[in-house]
Amino acid sequence: MSPFKGQTGLKRILNASGYSFDGLRAAFVGEAAFRQLVLLNVILIPLSFFLNVSRVEQALLIAVCLLALIVELLNSAVEAAIDRISLERHPLSKNAKDMGSAAQLVALTMIALVWGVVLL
Repeated sequence: MSPFKGQTGLKRILNASGYSFDGLRAAFVGEAAFRQLVLLNVILIPLSFFLNVSRVEQALLIAVCLLALIVELLNSAVEAAIDRISLERHPLSKNAKDMGSAAQLVALTMIALVWGVVLL
């Protein structure tokens, strides 16, 4: 067992939950893009409950919104790790950050496409 793993059982779940909330807080405080996506989710998710769509369609509308949040969290984590390694410009660092940004663009495009297909 790794000495870095820590507790097991319920204590581990509580610790992991705390770390997860710390991550959400850090993203919300430190990342404007994450705050913008939270705002988009605050608008779109409640809106999905007022639309005349099936439950499966509603679940899909909500899922793509939440997926964009997940992608932004991962993108921010990659950027933070790259910046922790070095703030010096490097082609591989640029590629990593650009790919994270591209992933977010795909996620936002998916929101537009899914909402468009379901509503039109």
